Amino acid sequence: MQELHDAPLAPLTTFRLGGPATRLITATTDDEVIAAVREADATGTPLLLIGGGSNLVIADKGFDGTALHIATSGFTLDGTRLELAAGENWSDAVARTVEAGLAGIECLAGIPGSAGATPIQNVGAYGQEVSATLTEVVAYDRRADAVVTIPAADCAFSYRHSRFKAEPDRHVVLRVRFELEDAGGASAPIKYAETARVLGVEVGDRVPAETARRTVLSLRAGKGMVLDPEDHDTWSAGSFFTNPVLTESAYECFLARVADRLGADVAPPAFPAGEGRIKTSAAWLIDKAGFTKGYGTGPARISTKHTLALTNRGEATTEDLLALAREVVAGVEEAFGVTLVNEPVTVGVSL
Repeated sequence: MQELHDAPLAPLTTFRLGGPATRLITATTDDEVIAAVREADATGTPLLLIGGGSNLVIADKGFDGTALHIATSGFTLDGTRLELAAGENWSDAVARTVEAGLAGIECLAGIPGSAGATPIQNVGAYGQEVSATLTEVVAYDRRADAVVTIPAADCAFSYRHSRFKAEPDRHVVLRVRFELEDAGGASAPIKYAETARVLGVEVGDRVPAETARRTVLSLRAGKGMVLDPEDHDTWSAGSFFTNPVLTESAYECFLARVADRLGADVAPPAFPAGEGRIKTSAAWLIDKAGFTKGYGTGPARISTKHTLALTNRGEATTEDLLALAREVVAGVEEAFGVTLVNEPVTVGVSL
């Protein structure tokens, strides 16, 4: 275990933003993670958990408390059963499962961050979500002071949400377990229309899992969603806003606003999101509200590759980023009556 004081946190985030922590602990084993959490809880010290740092927006003033960087390692395959330590690099783990001929998470390639973060907001992309293959989460329950194993059915998964996100101060994820599919090197059925189109197949078809993984990586890279220290379009948290999920009545009001602004023949993206609910595209809303790729003149701007990513062009502060985010939220609200919700976790700040 390593301990530093007045330690910068910006290097631990993909935004490269945020001030220092009073204390930074780097834990490399589950026991070290639990010990650090217990100490913080016993002393009443505020605690910030950091994995891959790809979903964090930290205040410029930093964090007055203990930041715990979870850097545990562990990749275990037993047939189709996969167990990952919370600190394992997620994208690397996906690649290893594909190399082993297993399917189920290949379309989640390139998502930055650590394995322990994936169940917290039910990470998903290109037609796959971790909730589809996740079987159990092993976590330290701060309330019970015990290590618990939580089956997927008790994780309350929904779109970019879970019980862990609903109760952020209760569980510390230690290990994540999955049941994958041995499809002879083939992918799971392709569910995402864009992926199917690029692959030249129909939705529901299978392709070699490695082909699916590489295709997704290429799609993500084209949108600035694969980390590259030389590319400021990747100095982001990926998608900054979740796709809005609207009730049927709210969606009808939204369509009326679209018709008034863009014309009656314009049809916004729409996807079923459960009974009586419809999901639309945050990226589409942002673009049609006038916030196009590369929008902005300051050090924080919309990505030149994708309107859903807010980026640090190299000299930004967290306040620069938040000012841009607030401008986008207000603009979309004014144009379409839809309120965007930020996907990254904010620490010491809010929109």
